Amino acid sequence: MASGLLSDCASSSSCSIRLHQFKGKSRAFARPFGCNGSISLPLRNLSVKNCTFASNSTGWSLSAVSSAAMTDNASAIIIDGKAVAKQIREEVASEVARLKDAFGIIPGLAVILVGSRKDSQTYVRNKKKSCEDVGITSYEVNLPEYCTEEEVLKHISVFNNDPSVHGILVQLPLPRHMNEQNILNSVSIEKDVDGFNPLNIGCLALQGREPLFVPCTPKGCMDLLHRHNIEIKGKRAAVIGRSNIVGMPAALLLQRENATVTVVHSRTSNPEEIVRQADIVISACGIANLVRGSWLKPGAVVIDVGINPVEDPESPRGYRLVGDVCYEEACKIASAITPVPGGVGPMTIAMLLSNTLTSAKRIHNIK
Repeated sequence: MASGLLSDCASSSSCSIRLHQFKGKSRAFARPFGCNGSISLPLRNLSVKNCTFASNSTGWSLSAVSSAAMTDNASAIIIDGKAVAKQIREEVASEVARLKDAFGIIPGLAVILVGSRKDSQTYVRNKKKSCEDVGITSYEVNLPEYCTEEEVLKHISVFNNDPSVHGILVQLPLPRHMNEQNILNSVSIEKDVDGFNPLNIGCLALQGREPLFVPCTPKGCMDLLHRHNIEIKGKRAAVIGRSNIVGMPAALLLQRENATVTVVHSRTSNPEEIVRQADIVISACGIANLVRGSWLKPGAVVIDVGINPVEDPESPRGYRLVGDVCYEEACKIASAITPVPGGVGPMTIAMLLSNTLTSAKRIHNIK
């Protein structure tokens, strides 16, 4: 049954575990990063008579999404995460330059890497390069796999007290002998740019409270919806997966914007029926092609967070990347959809850079 397949975690660790069956290769699948791309939204065979478009700095955006906007033979609007992430990086770079020129302040991001996992090293390398591209100073600590939890906590404490560091990120997953929650909880809430501190998550869950930071991937999902003018208020939304990193905060963010949200998880008995009622679907369960076209309500907006390797003998690498949603089927039913790769993935690091900039401005009381 489909519900028995659902995973509650779409994290880097789950994706890297699945990679072991592919000739031992380990790649950065779970959290890909932004790269340059043209600022455009491809429109493929779209019937526009019941749908309004507006031109802005990202190209053409969807002003109103409805089931009436799609015909039986139409294809969904492709939500180009690469283009949006590129625009965000440009915005961050401009503001970083302003802070430096006007106040002599350069935002700083510290990353702590424990061990020598190839995928984690790739993530850290990409984060460092992205920081350099926008003018953020990057600090990096590399610790051996066998180091103690106390050593990690010591480095976090140093960064917590360093005024030149405005954001601290502990690269996950950590070695099994370490208590992940203890380590994440030790990051100062004012520098928790990953948004994993329980105080930040608690404020996200409480009405009338504002977290200092929102986790990067779900924040990126919401930014894609906002920048494409997709209405959230009053809509039904389904979030597939309930991980602390994506699913749970994504559901909270949708609820904050007055969507009626249902979370589909590994114990949900009727996932297809629930998803089929949703106007907005965010999938972050980490199962390749789980969500079929028949699961979707005509005209639904689909945000696919999943990055899953599947065997492909025709690919030079022996595999290709697909999402949680069967793209070929979904694009004929949905009104708008993120591709994989090139959709949500590039947004994650863009949001990390944005959070680091926000932290620097908050700490120095700059508007």
